Amino acid sequence: MSTVIGPDFIALQVRDIERAAEFYERELGLTRAPGPPHAVVFATQPIAFALRDPLPGTDLDRGQPGLGVALWLRADDAQVLHDQLAQHDVTILTEPIDGPFGRTFTLRDPDGYAITIHDKG
Repeated sequence: MSTVIGPDFIALQVRDIERAAEFYERELGLTRAPGPPHAVVFATQPIAFALRDPLPGTDLDRGQPGLGVALWLRADDAQVLHDQLAQHDVTILTEPIDGPFGRTFTLRDPDGYAITIHDKG
């Protein structure tokens, strides 16, 4: 019997790959890595993170994308990133707090996904 080891790749389905990729590059500082033509893959560690065209039958305009999924990305300094994003009018859903995963806050990306940023592993 084979078993699942754990997460190995994370991708968000987005309406406009270039618009979304520019947001993640400009606002979060991610860098593109080689990937397939229907996706933008970023050089993130320890797990690759990507944006991709929606799968057939996926309608991103029917409800909030990712509702019920908690996606956390680690930053080197969550407070500094929060302050930069706030200056760029990025929607902040929860203000920074200190918790077991360091400084933590949640933002909304251009497709409506709630992305939590933290700075301690």
